[in-house]
Amino acid sequence: MQGKGIVRFFLIVMTIVCLIQYLFILPTRSVESDADARAKEAAANVPDEERPSVEKAVYTAYLDSMSQQTVFKIPLIKDYTYQELKAQQLALGLDLKGGMSVVLQVDLKDFLKQLTNDPEYEPFEKALEIADQNLKSANSDYITLFADAWQEAGNGQPMRDLFRRNEALKDDINTSSSDGEVTRLLRDKADETVGLTFELLKQRIDKLGVIQPNISLDEGRDLILVELPGIDNPQRARDFLTGAANLEFWNVYRTSDNNFIQYLVSANDRLKRTNPEAANAERTVLSVNERPELDSLGNETGVTIRDTIYTDEAGLDGPLFALLTPNRGTFAPSVIGTAKGNNRNQIMKYLKQEDVAATFPRDVKWAWSRSPNTVLDADGNATDDSVYELYAIKMDRGNKAPLTGEHVVSASADPNPQGQGMEVSLRMDQTGAKTWARMTTAAANDGNRSIAIVLDGEVVSAPRVNGAITGGSSSITGNFSVQEANDLAQFLEVGRLPATPEIIQESIVGPSLGAANIKSSIWSLAGGFLLVLVFMLFYYGSAGIVSILALFLNLFFIFGALASLGAVLTLPGLAGIVLTIGMAVDANVIIYERIREELRDGKTLRQAVNDGFSNSYSAIIDANVTTFITAAILAYFGLGPIKGFAVVLMIGVVSSVFTAVLVGRLMIDWWLNKGNEMTFWTGASKNAFANLNSDWLGKRKIAYMVSGAIIVLGIASMLVRGFDLGVDFKGGYSYNVEFAQDVNAEQIREALTAPFDGVPTVKAVNTENTFNVVTDFNINDTEDDAADKVMAALYEGIKTIDGTVTLERFSSPDAQDVTHVTSSSKVGPTIADDIQKSAVKATIFALLFIFLYLFLRFNRWQYSAGAVAALFHDTLIVLGLFSILHGFLPFAMEIDQAFIAAILTVIGYSINDTVVVFDRIREYLNLYTGEDKETVINRAINSTLSRTIITSVTTLFVVAVLFVFGGGSIRGMAFALLIGVLVGTYSSIFVATPIMSDLSDDTLTKKEKKKAATSSFGRKTTTP
Repeated sequence: MQGKGIVRFFLIVMTIVCLIQYLFILPTRSVESDADARAKEAAANVPDEERPSVEKAVYTAYLDSMSQQTVFKIPLIKDYTYQELKAQQLALGLDLKGGMSVVLQVDLKDFLKQLTNDPEYEPFEKALEIADQNLKSANSDYITLFADAWQEAGNGQPMRDLFRRNEALKDDINTSSSDGEVTRLLRDKADETVGLTFELLKQRIDKLGVIQPNISLDEGRDLILVELPGIDNPQRARDFLTGAANLEFWNVYRTSDNNFIQYLVSANDRLKRTNPEAANAERTVLSVNERPELDSLGNETGVTIRDTIYTDEAGLDGPLFALLTPNRGTFAPSVIGTAKGNNRNQIMKYLKQEDVAATFPRDVKWAWSRSPNTVLDADGNATDDSVYELYAIKMDRGNKAPLTGEHVVSASADPNPQGQGMEVSLRMDQTGAKTWARMTTAAANDGNRSIAIVLDGEVVSAPRVNGAITGGSSSITGNFSVQEANDLAQFLEVGRLPATPEIIQESIVGPSLGAANIKSSIWSLAGGFLLVLVFMLFYYGSAGIVSILALFLNLFFIFGALASLGAVLTLPGLAGIVLTIGMAVDANVIIYERIREELRDGKTLRQAVNDGFSNSYSAIIDANVTTFITAAILAYFGLGPIKGFAVVLMIGVVSSVFTAVLVGRLMIDWWLNKGNEMTFWTGASKNAFANLNSDWLGKRKIAYMVSGAIIVLGIASMLVRGFDLGVDFKGGYSYNVEFAQDVNAEQIREALTAPFDGVPTVKAVNTENTFNVVTDFNINDTEDDAADKVMAALYEGIKTIDGTVTLERFSSPDAQDVTHVTSSSKVGPTIADDIQKSAVKATIFALLFIFLYLFLRFNRWQYSAGAVAALFHDTLIVLGLFSILHGFLPFAMEIDQAFIAAILTVIGYSINDTVVVFDRIREYLNLYTGEDKETVINRAINSTLSRTIITSVTTLFVVAVLFVFGGGSIRGMAFALLIGVLVGTYSSIFVATPIMSDLSDDTLTKKEKKKAATSSFGRKTTTP
């Protein structure tokens, strides 16, 4: 073997690197052990129901305090903090650990509004609307969609006119800039904005107190993927991720300014005329007045009478006042009115109507309070009702806030001096201090006017200013809890996001489900490995030991490489490792079967080993390159866990070739050089598949008919029954609900039909009494509480089945011994459409690249055509069976991202089989020149059949174990792989090879070409 020194060098280097990665585990385990001990000690005397939350809080706080502490030193090289060590280790995905995962889309609509000269220019607004609509179905970035929309809405006006007066763009856009140049410039600016948003989000997440978070940027689609293991407050995480932290200080109107309430009366009168149907809306209470009851002599009886005054009785009836209660002195003068939360959107629509807006001063901008206020009854007691306060912001020239959060240099959470919860203390830079002093001086001199402190368009507080504040300090009050105040302070310290992220996909997995997934995955990994180990020893004797050692080394390198890359191991990723175990022996099988052939031909062991390895390289390279191509395409188009699956598969392919081929050869040569013997068979397997002489091509017509019938049935089922589309593909909310008592799917479906305003999809999953519920209810709602509304509707339905559980416990993935949601996910229509199109593109590109690679390798299009035809055949059969069988088998058969990963894996596996057969055909066509074409091809199939069957058997071992023990979330994926492996093995013999043979004349042997060269007239002709 040439290059032994290079192989040894890389083997040593890779081993050292992986050992260091594993060594990092020890100090982090020590820190986590200390954290666990402290948590248990702190919770020792806490009531049982509070103990888990106390332990978790103490554990997290301790690790957070240790994050920047040095815990490990490599002398003369580097000192590692806990956080740095943790980043160097393999992190578990949410499906294995529990937690929250979101996909954020960076909102570039506001980004464009900030850059344009006139955000309210009608053609510009129309182009934004078209781009918004197309974003739901087009697989393209927002800037490109806007540029295309402008061609439709701009009426021939150059795009440069929209942006050239902007300070940030005026040096790059001139009077001759084309639309293409402007689009490229906007795309560059957008990339900068998305990148900065990504970096600031990483800083925010570091302050969230989550251990080993994972955040990545998909630059091509302006998507940010975030995984937060162990998060126990999803709403806090949502606020942390989506808040822009845009802090502004504004002057506001008072109700006494120009009798501001009269503006509302005028607006209401206009709405009465333009919206007569809304004038008869529900009456709104204006005030409740109390007076003592008097008898006939005018004496008080001791009874209090409460007079309720409605807006219509006070002359304030109409569309606006049916929803908005004007402030008649009940609230601070800066509050214009109050309304219930569900009325805010309609009120804003009324106030923004062009004729209504004209009744107010031109510098008015409306804003609601960030949090609602509880309504008190006449006795001062809190009621169940809450209202939001409406403020009239007084805009300055240029519509820019006089003071913004950019001038805040530090923020901290402190107790409120008046004992009203927590507040956020701010310290400003010199410029901010001067501006703040000027604003507060003017407000104090103007009758102690209020200044509104606005965060992301909502008023956090609007304190009255009693005197000038000249020290550059201020505070934000709002009855914050400790956590809310800390979060807000951290928000402001990190700074404003340049663009607002929007959650378009969300998934929450409970820790108990994650633990169950880990357990099932370990069983799958161990079971698959054990079966392969036993088979290799049984079939190949002492040579099987080499393949087993190579497998151990392969796993060692795979986990080490994943850790060094900072990868996240997910459930599909573990499935990829299990699959790699089965496919890793493929190279060993190719080599060993070739060595067995050489030994049967009478060669010595040393010569057989040399020839076996040298004659196997071509097939091994072709087979693994095609698998790597499909994995790379999947990594490019996939999202989240599926991308993780593809990365594991790519690392597995590279590691398998290195360990099985190079390190395996090194071990065999070392053993033989010591004068030892090695066997490549046992007594039971010595003559297995030897001397086969079947006419495979002669059976191709039967195979064509069988395959054709199955494909036709499958296509018919696709047209009639369709597929069970997962939430990834159709969008919506998905919940796994574990019940405390026996229920059935029909019972759940009936209970949820009314709350969901439609029939949801309900399916049993593998866990006892656990059902998956999918609904598109409220999926287009973009409000912050949209997910809470769906959860409330789910609870309302489930409550009719189990009325003992509260909403709080039902919605908690951590709950035990009660009916509760163990995991949930939300996929918006935009990302669902994107996933669908990405899946189609991934499949098409995989087939195209495989066609091109085989064309280059074999230099004949017929080989490529036969291989791709077989891949289409395999894909259609798997799809057809999923369409035919869904609903009949006792597990989910959804078409989702995991299924697409399985399809692409099947494509890689099938082409692997096919390439080995084709490689042998090419070899034999040049070797057996005296035989006809079909005899040569049959001989090639017979000689590779042992490799085809054995590889399929070892792969089926691990896939079957994955199917049995892998858990319900990947059982459908395992079933697709199970079918795919069987069909792929069949198609390499009965589809790919016969089609290649039928299409081709230039696969003829030299003898046939000579015969064909002589025409029936005895003349020499040229055969193409």
